[in-house]
Amino acid sequence: MAVEFRLLGDVETRVDGSPIVIGYAQLRCVLAILLVEANRTVPVDHMVDRVWTDRRLPARPRGAVQHTIAVLRKALTAVPEVTISWRSSGYQLDVDPETVDLHRFHALIGQARAAADDDRTAALYEQALRLWHGEPFAGLSTGWLAGVRTRLIQQRNATRLDLTDIRLRRGAHATLLAELRDWTEHDPLDERLAGQYLLALYRSGRQAQALEHYERTRRLLAEQLGADPSPPLRRLHTQILTGDPALRVPAASARHPAPRVVPRQLPARPRLFTGRRRELADLTAALTEPGSVVISAIGGAGGVGKTWLALYWAYQHLDRFPDGQLHANLRGFDPVEEPTPASAAVRGFLEALGVDPAAVPVDTDAAAALYRSLVAGKRMLVVLDNARDTAQVEPLLPGGSSGTVLVTSRHRLTGLVTRHGARAVDLDVLTRAEGRDLLTGHLGTGRVAAEPGAVAELLSRCAGLPLAISIVAARAIAHPGFPLAALAGELRDRPGQLDALDGGDPTTNLRAVLSCSYRALSTRAAAVFVLLGLAPGPDIGEPAAASLAGLSLVDARNTLRELEKAYLVKEHRPGRFRMHDLIRSYATELAGRDPAAQRRLVDFYLHTSLGGARLLDPYRRLYHPGEPAPGVHVQAHPDEAAALAWFAAEHANLVAVQQVAADQGWHSVVWQLPWNLETFHWRRGLLDIAVALWRAGLAAADALADPVAQTIAHQRLGNASAPLGRHDEALHHLRLALTIAEHTGDALHQAHAHLTLAWAHEERGDQRRALEHAVQAARLFHGVGEPSHEANALNTVGWYHALLGEYEEARTHGEAALLLLARQPDRQSQAATLDTLGYVAHQTGEHDRAWDYYRQALDQFRELGFAYEEANTLEHLGQTLYALGRVDEARDTWRRALELYQAQHRTAQAERLRKELAGSW
Repeated sequence: MAVEFRLLGDVETRVDGSPIVIGYAQLRCVLAILLVEANRTVPVDHMVDRVWTDRRLPARPRGAVQHTIAVLRKALTAVPEVTISWRSSGYQLDVDPETVDLHRFHALIGQARAAADDDRTAALYEQALRLWHGEPFAGLSTGWLAGVRTRLIQQRNATRLDLTDIRLRRGAHATLLAELRDWTEHDPLDERLAGQYLLALYRSGRQAQALEHYERTRRLLAEQLGADPSPPLRRLHTQILTGDPALRVPAASARHPAPRVVPRQLPARPRLFTGRRRELADLTAALTEPGSVVISAIGGAGGVGKTWLALYWAYQHLDRFPDGQLHANLRGFDPVEEPTPASAAVRGFLEALGVDPAAVPVDTDAAAALYRSLVAGKRMLVVLDNARDTAQVEPLLPGGSSGTVLVTSRHRLTGLVTRHGARAVDLDVLTRAEGRDLLTGHLGTGRVAAEPGAVAELLSRCAGLPLAISIVAARAIAHPGFPLAALAGELRDRPGQLDALDGGDPTTNLRAVLSCSYRALSTRAAAVFVLLGLAPGPDIGEPAAASLAGLSLVDARNTLRELEKAYLVKEHRPGRFRMHDLIRSYATELAGRDPAAQRRLVDFYLHTSLGGARLLDPYRRLYHPGEPAPGVHVQAHPDEAAALAWFAAEHANLVAVQQVAADQGWHSVVWQLPWNLETFHWRRGLLDIAVALWRAGLAAADALADPVAQTIAHQRLGNASAPLGRHDEALHHLRLALTIAEHTGDALHQAHAHLTLAWAHEERGDQRRALEHAVQAARLFHGVGEPSHEANALNTVGWYHALLGEYEEARTHGEAALLLLARQPDRQSQAATLDTLGYVAHQTGEHDRAWDYYRQALDQFRELGFAYEEANTLEHLGQTLYALGRVDEARDTWRRALELYQAQHRTAQAERLRKELAGSW
């Protein structure tokens, strides 16, 4: 049975390596006292003094000691070799001193001092120091133990100094530099230690730093102790000043000779380089930071030009690194070879620094320590290219307070930033102009200028990725007779796009480059990356990604963060991620077909848009599509503003998802999506997009042979076509909608058809026909009990009366609409009615009243985000302001209306307003 008592650290008892629980602090304190005095009797009175030195004595001190000993004996029953016995006036713990680390330490020190040679002495010192695990009696605080602790620490420090003298005699000064620096910072007034550090610096070729440290020590001694350096330290200073040969390492003892060469390991200077002004400036600015090694972590996707940037910057600033440049390709994401172990990279650096290969330590930590010692204080550049992670990089970081490190990686090295203060330099793709410059550098100005269209397409297909541009350029150079249009055509073929980006070896094959990043992912992240290739829109939010992958929101969020750290996605807005086009092509290539995942994504957009549509227009009848697929996270909108913001953020994705649904034959989704988007499209004036979606929706409704869906699709398609000037198409669809609704006896949709027919006739300039349809709509809405829609129809009737100059009828219908809306707070209809009443007031000369109506209408349209009607009301308000003589305000109002008309592609309205503005001058 192996027994071990530890006092040089936490007080512990171990049997066969397993700890024995001793219990509370007072118990460990008594054990420590008995072990320090092992095999000697400790009188009870002494025990009381040593345990309760700084604390209140118990009522019966001797009884307290007796009780503690009894508990301690019980705790040590598993250690039969140890006994605690009563000896006349006190207690004695009998134990083999070899089992107590404190006594073992003293024995080893005694043996070391009696040894005949340095090797034996050093080995014994090292063995003694390895017994230490921390501060003696850690966690225990009594006056007596504190005194013992102080003496033990002094003995340990003396041992370390003795060992250091031996190691210096043996020529290990370079290895000692880092730890001596740390010791002197902790104990700057120890003159013996200061002398050892001075000697190590001098022998490492750093005479100036040795002299600086001596001066710093001299000032500290004077300021804090009022004393001068001791004669031995002053003598050493003189020897360093004069370069005394006596300070050299004896030839027979030298193990780590000074570096023989200045390393110049950088690969060739990049021939072509463009852009990256901000990143180059950031790297240069970092050099001004004093007092520390400057580390810059250059991150980005495969092929984005990280190494390109690092080497270009390095060659621009070679004069700043006269002590050399080290470079290691760590192959963290290599298409052929495994990552380079840190131990191999350190060995390569040491050999480049002149260390004899036979003298390189086998242990990685020891080799790294030697490397740090050799480069500490030197003005060197270390380029660590293609790092896998922070752990691979850390052993290669220099020591000291100077030097610069550039690390490139396809993984965001967060640990390097947090633990070592590295600057993160994230690379994005090149701008279009930078990409053109790079292509021109490869092909020449003439060839690029000869085919501007093909060049534009090539740059668009390469999407600013330097590797892709260079691969295309290499292919063009290899085939000088090929038109660039032919190369653009190869990239145009989506399934074969990555085949066209193959430069002939793994490092210039974009698919192979991307595969390295993909293979480095966790299993779940790799699966999500592939599924993201199925997402049809330009970006994706966290709930949509969770639904696509069938993951919880937390798991999806964490996985997206992993993909972002690998630079395979980018969080371009909080919670929203997008892929580079070529990375998406690779993911899509891997994805193949997965209808279940696509259905989850489609259901997410369908059900979430349904909830948003209810908030934007609670009075419109919507159609519930049934339960979403399992794993879908339908996103709830807290209010109308949130719903509007969601539609704006997801609009391109919603449009793209309709095509996915159409491709899969999910016809109900195809017509219901534009129905959910209807209010948003009208508020934002996106009528051309609405027309495109409703055409697909109509085809789906016809495939379903669903008369309700067909009626809605025809009606909404006609409704969106009319303001775009497609009057014949609008009337055709609206009449079909009315016919189907009449055939099925659907009064509600008849009413909607009449209302939209009214508007279509207005767009054609036939206000009387428009009025007839509006009256029919109001009657039908009243009959089916739809007061909100009835109010809207009444307002429309009033509007057409106003256009016909029948202002009293117009005012009557508008006020009737407002009365209905007082009980049915439909803000959109209220705003439209206020606009009508404003128009009536303006036409009847009540301009102040008109201004008030228009202002109320405008406020409501803006609150709703209804930009389409906001533009109309602004035009009307401008007319009223002009009539009131407020000409400048009128012009400003018309200009805002013109901007909205132009943004909504309402050409006729914009042209009309330009004429009004021209006439208002």
